[in-house]
Amino acid sequence: MNERTLTIEEFNDLLQQWSGKTIRITKHELRDQDTVIMNLDHIDYSRDTRRIDDYEPMHALHLHGTGRTETDLENFQPVPSSYYEIPLEDTTQYQFNDTHFSLVTDRGTYTIQLLGY
Repeated sequence: MNERTLTIEEFNDLLQQWSGKTIRITKHELRDQDTVIMNLDHIDYSRDTRRIDDYEPMHALHLHGTGRTETDLENFQPVPSSYYEIPLEDTTQYQFNDTHFSLVTDRGTYTIQLLGY
């Protein structure tokens, strides 16, 4: 499967089709990797123009649903919030290959994978 680059609009249109399905979100940031399994309910975006510093994103993707986070190999805990936030930047690259999205930011890479497709 070939990975192709998407616009934010194309990314949103494709990701919206995954509402109601189970996804895996993997964040690779520096030497850290986090994994969340989520029953995706719906998707929205936020814009924060009152940021205290550059660490807080101006734009963010919110993946809403119930889920669990992997604490270590095969051990999971409930997700502490009803949504998973991915910071978005003007330079974010959106990629897709039919079974997963990759969002590449200055901070790290987020992979959103459809499970049980």
